[in-house]
Amino acid sequence: MLLDIINLNAGLEDGKQILKDLNIQIGQGEIHALMGPNGAGKSSLGNTIMGNPVYQITGGKIIFKDTDITEESADKRAKLGMFMSFQSPIEIPGISLESFLRSALQQITGEHVKLFQFQKELQRCMELLDMKSEYAKRDLNVGFSGGERKKAEILQLLMLKPAFAILDETDSGLDVDAIRVVAKGIEEYRRLTNGSLLIITHSTKILEGLNVDYTHVLVKGHIVKTGDGKLFEYINENGYEEFEA
Repeated sequence: MLLDIINLNAGLEDGKQILKDLNIQIGQGEIHALMGPNGAGKSSLGNTIMGNPVYQITGGKIIFKDTDITEESADKRAKLGMFMSFQSPIEIPGISLESFLRSALQQITGEHVKLFQFQKELQRCMELLDMKSEYAKRDLNVGFSGGERKKAEILQLLMLKPAFAILDETDSGLDVDAIRVVAKGIEEYRRLTNGSLLIITHSTKILEGLNVDYTHVLVKGHIVKTGDGKLFEYINENGYEEFEA
């Protein structure tokens, strides 16, 4: 089992509990969709898994690659092979997209990244995502449109090649063509790494082009339903009302 979340309870520093006795198991190469109404705790779960210090674990365990990472820092989790794509990627002035990616690779691998090979792979991945090569030299996300920021997140996924990735509403605000490009990037990531994904989303558009293994429905911090890839189709047609009840 790549990731095993056992009876996880977590909340904010002010004591507000958000996640309650939550259990999820994710195997190597699997795609899991996490869906639920607004305020259910979906993004909180992603951030808790990644070790965001805003969230405090009050019970349970997170096991990754047979290692208990419940108390590990976010950077240690990243070095172990965890990655998260955010809803609203921030601007980082003064650091180009290319420099950011090369530095991140060197931090994760602990090895020198050869410039020529790196730039060749970067160009290939940018072409796959229909990104203009000039964006590699621009400051990370500075002046990027919403769609360009989301593509830059998927570019990081392709370049860093983590064992496990959380995509937090990466499809939010994207048009149909952009969603198709993002889905193509996800498929390329899986082809390169056989990596596992937890896709947090309100929409089913990005899921339609992927082979989803499991769908989880989160309501008020609880997983209230787990099913196969067809469950998200049912949600698309019927909404969350019966699960909220």
